[in-house]
Amino acid sequence: MGTEEAAACMESLGNAKRLELYRHLVRAGPGGLAVGELQQRLSIPGSTLSHHIQHLVQRHLVMQTREGRVLRCTANFAVMTALVSFLTEECCSEPECC
Repeated sequence: MGTEEAAACMESLGNAKRLELYRHLVRAGPGGLAVGELQQRLSIPGSTLSHHIQHLVQRHLVMQTREGRVLRCTANFAVMTALVSFLTEECCSEPECC
């Protein structure tokens, strides 16, 4: 992951509701959560939730799949791992660090 992509992901997660939404999906694991379940957990209107989900989908942090009438959201763990790796890859690399 490059600097521009990492910055875009961080920008998306910089909104409190989106970060809360994302954390719910991370906690849910690979099975994710239905949009209706997310709406209940976050107590926000459907249109607001859709806006936040789309923001995260555009940055590839969240994936959506349709299961009949249910729209399921899952955290994209590969992108999450790449972002965390980008943030920590040069940890303590300066000679003066340790």
